[in-house]
Amino acid sequence: MIKNYFKTAWRSLLRNKSYTIINITGLAIGIAACLLIFLVIHFETGFDTYHTKKDRIYRVLNKRTSSEGVKFRSGLPFPIEKDLRIDFPQLPLVTSVINDDGKQLSVKDAAGQIKRFKEDDLYITDAEFFNVFDFTWVTGNKKTALTEPNTVVLTQRMARKFFGNWENAMGKTITYENKTDLKVTGILRDLPVNTDLPVNIAISYATIKQTDYKNNLEDWGSNFGSHNCFVVLPANVSEAQFNKQLVPFIKKHRPDEAKREAFLLQPLTEMHFDTRTGLFNGQVFSKDMIRTLSLIGVFLLVIACVNFINLATAQAVNRSKEVGIRKVLGSKRRQLILQFLSETFIITLFSVLLAIALSEAALPALNRLLEIKLAAGFINDGVIIAFLGAVLIVVTLLSGVYPSMVLSGFNPITALKNKITGVRSNGITLRRALVVVQFGIAQVLVIATLVVISQLNHFKNSPLGFDKDAVVTVSLPGDSVSRLRMAALRNEILQQPNVKSFSYSFTSPSDNTNWGTPITYDNAATETEFRVNLKWADADYFKLYNLKFVAGGPYSQSDTVNAYVVNETLLKNLGVTNPKDAIGKTINIWGDKNLTQKIVGVVKDFNVTSLREQIPPVVMGAWTGQYGIANIKLSPINMQPTLAIIEKLWTKTFPENIYEHKFLDQKIENFYRKESQLSQLYKIFAGIAIFISCLGLYGMVSFMAVQRTKEVGIRKTLGASVANIVYLFSKEFTILILISFVISAPVAWYFMQQWLQGFTYRIHPGVGIFAMSIALSIVIAWVTVGYKAIKAALVNPVKSLKSE
Repeated sequence: MIKNYFKTAWRSLLRNKSYTIINITGLAIGIAACLLIFLVIHFETGFDTYHTKKDRIYRVLNKRTSSEGVKFRSGLPFPIEKDLRIDFPQLPLVTSVINDDGKQLSVKDAAGQIKRFKEDDLYITDAEFFNVFDFTWVTGNKKTALTEPNTVVLTQRMARKFFGNWENAMGKTITYENKTDLKVTGILRDLPVNTDLPVNIAISYATIKQTDYKNNLEDWGSNFGSHNCFVVLPANVSEAQFNKQLVPFIKKHRPDEAKREAFLLQPLTEMHFDTRTGLFNGQVFSKDMIRTLSLIGVFLLVIACVNFINLATAQAVNRSKEVGIRKVLGSKRRQLILQFLSETFIITLFSVLLAIALSEAALPALNRLLEIKLAAGFINDGVIIAFLGAVLIVVTLLSGVYPSMVLSGFNPITALKNKITGVRSNGITLRRALVVVQFGIAQVLVIATLVVISQLNHFKNSPLGFDKDAVVTVSLPGDSVSRLRMAALRNEILQQPNVKSFSYSFTSPSDNTNWGTPITYDNAATETEFRVNLKWADADYFKLYNLKFVAGGPYSQSDTVNAYVVNETLLKNLGVTNPKDAIGKTINIWGDKNLTQKIVGVVKDFNVTSLREQIPPVVMGAWTGQYGIANIKLSPINMQPTLAIIEKLWTKTFPENIYEHKFLDQKIENFYRKESQLSQLYKIFAGIAIFISCLGLYGMVSFMAVQRTKEVGIRKTLGASVANIVYLFSKEFTILILISFVISAPVAWYFMQQWLQGFTYRIHPGVGIFAMSIALSIVIAWVTVGYKAIKAALVNPVKSLKSE
């Protein structure tokens, strides 16, 4: 019996090829979009789930409450690991990890030639790290590999990169920052791509005394953003219980900060979704984004199913005689329902298979867009197979039940007389309601897309308070010998005709690095509650970036701190209303008498980080020992030849180091990479929603064209023009789209207002965005309806009326 159902269904689908192709296309595109969204969510929710202790591993966070609000940081003082072990001996495992990205590593090849690399996945940690987290050791002893100083462990990929193959890497030497030799003592199997701890290079913590961090090992007064601490809780201790125990711990070790700060735990399973603190690899994926994508996936699937229902019910009138004949020949309603559900199942099955092929084809583009690494061949994943099976069943039932009920419910006599008309529920045609639903969802996505694009343009076009155009930044070596050559490099580069200005600094004006600390202002008895952003820069920095002074001026050129320049926000936080009153007042940093200097200038506020954040208080001073980059302002003419000369001069000055430059405007644009990706995703999904909706609209018009064939013939006989017929069809659908807009506009406005709350500097969506959305939807609908309406209007009226 079942075999017969499918055989009959297959024949029916072949008889209606155009209907079958349109249905499969609409469903396949909707299912493919839903599948790709599921793949992304499955990938993002799988970060670090492979660790066996994942439910007991926690990252220690710092929570600071001040006049600026509540802020969370994952960066901690260096001594915290040691003191957690001492104060909480019941903790089974405690480990620290330092992200030491951007450091230079050198190796000698077989010919004795030095090969140099700059690596971001470089970490400093201890042997305990490999007891907390699960890494597979290919060779080496995890208990001893990182117990000694000057040792390093590599993944297979890094070992191949440095030495050609990992088998020969054990015992080889890697030179760190041109001064410290590290011996390879272990090889790890390559890590999964979905990890927030991509420790591809692990240097022993005992080596830290030979790095830039050596002076901070016992410093409880400073938080280091690159330093994270993880603990494994005993099975009988909860997160809340241990957080209470951390209250006296911070009072003991940071008594001056205990009123404003607290340590608390964050589950490893929540780390990937925390937008407050960020991650070493920068791959935070918020739960709001997961919810948004899930909702879009459901919406697209619903639109595809609605589209199927519209086309199926439009086709129902054409199949009424078939139903009548089957009923006369003895078919029960249950048999007819199963027959039509079989057709739906076949269409859905082909749609799922086509969706898999479309998803495989789209995967490389999606990986590039989102900068993720979804693997091809996902069909081998049991979770994905289960998802596709569920989609097959749900779509078959969702799309097939209503049309099959309609078709099987036809009165055989009425059906054989070809007098079947539209089905109404409570006076409203369900199919028209479904068109409203389709275009309502599509318009929500269109409005969301326009809002994201507008916010992104706002970011790109907002003044930042400094000149970012034609500025390149070049990273500097950190060793003291190289710093002696910095003056010579400056002089040589400034002699180039297309170089306008040159400056050394810790960072550029707008940067993700946030070196924050409280200060003492005007010999006050206590430090400020708020933290200031420290920006070390030479005197030429102000001219190069065209920073505007509201009082005083820049400090003089110096190798050490001789004066300070501050921004307007710092004075506001201090309660100073007149910038001139701050000139001559002192600032002290860290209680160091050498860092007690006078304020000589106040600059207008400029954006220190992205426009998501408020402008923080800023203190600037000259300190050669802290400079990390060279800032070079170029003429827009002949940029590439000038950059080539700069690279040559830099390489001549620092032959032991790798040259690397970045354009500042591109760096700032990267602040908004996530918003740019979101914009592209919304464009794609809005386009898919409109395309599938138009297929549904086409089906609805097809239904109307069949139902009103005689009406159109009579109207043409009475003198109606093609334009009149097109208006007849378009008018109804224009009203439906306007209704959908009235419903969708408030929904879209609410959700986008929630999204915009995450930005300090944001747009306020105006009438223009909503007008553009409705205009776009109506124009696309008119084109879709117009094509079918014109086709119906051009039919010879004699042919239309022939059956009368």
